[in-house]
Amino acid sequence: MQDFRHIKAWQRAHALGIAIDKLCRGFSRAGYAHLRSQLTKSADSMSETIVEGCGADSNVEFARFLSMSIKSANETEGRLLKAKDLGLISHGDWQKHTNETIEIRKMTFVYRAKVLKSPRGKKRSD
Repeated sequence: MQDFRHIKAWQRAHALGIAIDKLCRGFSRAGYAHLRSQLTKSADSMSETIVEGCGADSNVEFARFLSMSIKSANETEGRLLKAKDLGLISHGDWQKHTNETIEIRKMTFVYRAKVLKSPRGKKRSD
């Protein structure tokens, strides 16, 4: 078992999820509730999947959760682009949040590789 609060990728993903939730409050136009829901859920999933994975029985299983977090980052990036292209967020907000999403994805990828190379073997003992 690992304390997710000490994982830097989780810390940044958690902060990004909150920032995107605040950003999406501006989606006041009718017809964009679905995009708002998808964007906030994918952003939240980046951090929440890491939390869930911390309870995994093995490093391989934990790495699988980290892979899912990476996929959520991909989805978040795509949803941010759609929000920008629809004129729901500014170019500056899109760039800022997309850059952070990419950095978190990179951090999670590197962390996943470290987890898989861990000398603890397949069973986790932390």
